[in-house]
Amino acid sequence: MYIDRLLRLIAGTFTLISLALAHYHDPRWLWFTAFIGLNLLQSGFTNWCPMMTILDKLGVPKLPPQGCGK
Repeated sequence: MYIDRLLRLIAGTFTLISLALAHYHDPRWLWFTAFIGLNLLQSGFTNWCPMMTILDKLGVPKLPPQGCGK
């Protein structure tokens, strides 16, 4: 799995979890949902996201190896 795909999976999972927490526990969890949305928005402009830095330090590959037949 590569950073771009894993980043989208994490963002979607965090969004759904925060919405469920807001619905079943406390509406203030929507602030976390807003934080995720703002991070996605700024990363669209800057091409930088804190989670990408974390995943990079964990050793997640950025791109698939070249010459895999695709």
